[in-house]
Amino acid sequence: MKGFDKRFSDLPDYILKCTAQIWEGRDIAALDWHYSDDLLVRSPAGINRGNTSGKSNTMATLSEFPDRELFGEDVLWCGDEEIGFLSSHRIFSTATHHGGAFGQATGLRVSFRTIADTYCYKNRVWDEWLIRDNAAIALQLGQNAKDAAIAIINRGDRDTPLTPTNDVVGPYKGSGNTEEWGERHATILRQIMTADFSVIKEEYDRACHLSLPGGQEVHGWSEADKFWIGLRSAFPTAEFKINHQMGCVDPLLSPRSAIRWSLTGSHDGWGRYGSPTGSNVHIMGVSHVEFGPWGLRREVTLFDDISIWKQILLQTGL
Repeated sequence: MKGFDKRFSDLPDYILKCTAQIWEGRDIAALDWHYSDDLLVRSPAGINRGNTSGKSNTMATLSEFPDRELFGEDVLWCGDEEIGFLSSHRIFSTATHHGGAFGQATGLRVSFRTIADTYCYKNRVWDEWLIRDNAAIALQLGQNAKDAAIAIINRGDRDTPLTPTNDVVGPYKGSGNTEEWGERHATILRQIMTADFSVIKEEYDRACHLSLPGGQEVHGWSEADKFWIGLRSAFPTAEFKINHQMGCVDPLLSPRSAIRWSLTGSHDGWGRYGSPTGSNVHIMGVSHVEFGPWGLRREVTLFDDISIWKQILLQTGL
């Protein structure tokens, strides 16, 4: 790849090797060349800017989960050497909790997924959108997402999570590609978000495997139906947007799609977050799917339930 170190054969190789070098190889100093000096990292909790912030957050996570192993499940990507690449890297992590942002050390083993969309150009990362399934960690430590949000607020963190109002435009301004599998995935999501849930039986494999927020691993049409209705019914008037979409067809792999999306609006319905509060909420979500001979066979959807509860509680009180 032009502009990249010769030890990387392609973009997925670059993403996987750099992740292993930094996290499991403990080469945090490598972030000096891997991250740009003015790196933007957006997560549901807010925005971090700069290489130094990236190193600090990495060390804080390693302090809390020192034996964390990061298994790269997939890297979907688009772009080229001239304009740069956008990768969507799905990671399954295992770790032991030694105390930190999730409270006093418990010694408990946890597992959780993270998806990072990164803009890579000339051997560096310039823009990033990062979603970690924090609710999965909290649940395995004996908490729930709402109580974890209360604990964050009670320790003095009343910062507003990421919203369209406080978002920042970075160097990556692409929207992905128009490959057919991404288009098919986008059509499914749009139908779901217009409350046409019949699309699930029409487009999903009956034996579909779903990995959902809170560390849920479920199968079948009824579970897909329950999840998407529960989310949409909590925000029935919220605006749905596809912020980035890309389809991928690679050797030895099923046709795949990665879509980063958002819901922005009022919590004015019953559903995933209990009784309506009228709170204004922004949800930053991402979905990876795989297609097979009988339709959508695998879906991984992530958003941060703790960040969503924090937005609700900051507006309604604890």
